[in-house]
Amino acid sequence: MAATHKSRPWFLRIFGTKIPTPLDAARSDLVVVAEGFDDAEASSTALERAGSTEPEFRAESEVVLRHHLDLPEDSVADAENIVAQDGYVRGASRPEDVTQAVENSVRVIFERVQILDALHCSQERSRMAGLAQRLGGSVAGWDALQPPILAEATPKRGRRKT
Repeated sequence: MAATHKSRPWFLRIFGTKIPTPLDAARSDLVVVAEGFDDAEASSTALERAGSTEPEFRAESEVVLRHHLDLPEDSVADAENIVAQDGYVRGASRPEDVTQAVENSVRVIFERVQILDALHCSQERSRMAGLAQRLGGSVAGWDALQPPILAEATPKRGRRKT
């Protein structure tokens, strides 16, 4: 995670570059840039595919990583407490997320902001699968959201050509 302004040494605060603003998971313009709802597909394959399709996954930028779990209703609070230790929060479902959950269970989405690569994606998938299994549920899949790339570039400063 990025350092906060006050945690940086004084010389970096004066002469260093600015720290980018962290991605806000509540933004309304976020789009799904990568997803994996097939247990047999490797995270590296899903992320490679996402880098070559529209909207394009940008590996150097933060994403909102969301895990979709089908859990028994009485174990959702336990799951929230466990995933909170790793910085996850319960995310709100979007209209496109509404799917039929497994019978006698509830579809729950846990999300957090992070830089995503294949190794960390695989680790988090494994962690969520273990959690779901311990609580009597299952994992439906995962997806990653990023803001879309603006088509228009900002004008460069400098002398105008006449």
